[in-house]
Amino acid sequence: MDNMTLVTEFILFGVSDTQELHSFLFGLFLLLYLTNVSGNLAVASITLWDSHLCTPMYFFVGNLSFIDIFYSSTTVPKMFVGLVWGGTGGSPISWRGCITQMFFFYFLGSTEAMLLTVMGYDRYLAVCRPLHYPLLMSRRLCWALAGSVWTAGFFHSLLHAIMASCLSFCCKQHLSHFFCDVSPLLEISCSDIQFNQILLAGVTGSIILGCLTLTIVSYAMILRAVLGMRSAEGLRKAFSTCGAHLTLVAIRYGCSGAMYLRPRSQRSLATDRLVTVLYTAVTPVLNPLIYTLRNKEVKAALRRVIARRVYA
Repeated sequence: MDNMTLVTEFILFGVSDTQELHSFLFGLFLLLYLTNVSGNLAVASITLWDSHLCTPMYFFVGNLSFIDIFYSSTTVPKMFVGLVWGGTGGSPISWRGCITQMFFFYFLGSTEAMLLTVMGYDRYLAVCRPLHYPLLMSRRLCWALAGSVWTAGFFHSLLHAIMASCLSFCCKQHLSHFFCDVSPLLEISCSDIQFNQILLAGVTGSIILGCLTLTIVSYAMILRAVLGMRSAEGLRKAFSTCGAHLTLVAIRYGCSGAMYLRPRSQRSLATDRLVTVLYTAVTPVLNPLIYTLRNKEVKAALRRVIARRVYA
């Protein structure tokens, strides 16, 4: 207890230890961030403004776009600070700023995982129950499902933030990451971290595995329905309906599994940083690309919105 001190700030390692790469990485991540914000903002706006996209699928896509904007904004701006500080040994972040960043990281991350599961259920109803789909996936149910996943994500993250704020720290204040995550905080804590580890592996791991399992079940039912289709047009429509969402699910869960479901003996700082960069800076850019470049409805809606703004 004599070696403990009141921690008011932490020092974050940069995204790269090679200082010569900092200028290049700053430009690259700035381009990705601006593409993410502008692209997802465009998709969210189109889903709100165009009446042809007032469907459950695009309601959830709009929610996903807002999540991606704020999710990336939680970590990437601090990443920029670390790249600018360069060789000074890391960038500082206050204790409250660290807890706040961690809260929003888990809040938006877990909300996104559960939202993708809801979108999988929506695709199941669209393919397997097309005649009853408008009745089963009503607007009221859409709002209820969206509200539920946002609320569940909030309380999951709040639990992490409360438990992290109760930790005590010794003199070591350097976090082996470019943003405040639970695992680096536990590594430098002087407290008993057993409950925090159970929370991270049990609760967060259960959310990831549970959402993935439900999504797999939805797509197993979709696959069974697709295999029973005899019409080529029906097959094409089913694949076009599910392709974009399935691509996002594969990318997101691949990154999340690599980050949180690996044994601790196989974890390394370099790997953690690479995986985190992928799902906080790179994958949010894919949402607008997937739902615009591969989707005729969104491209048509985008043309209508642009035409209205030009000729208004």
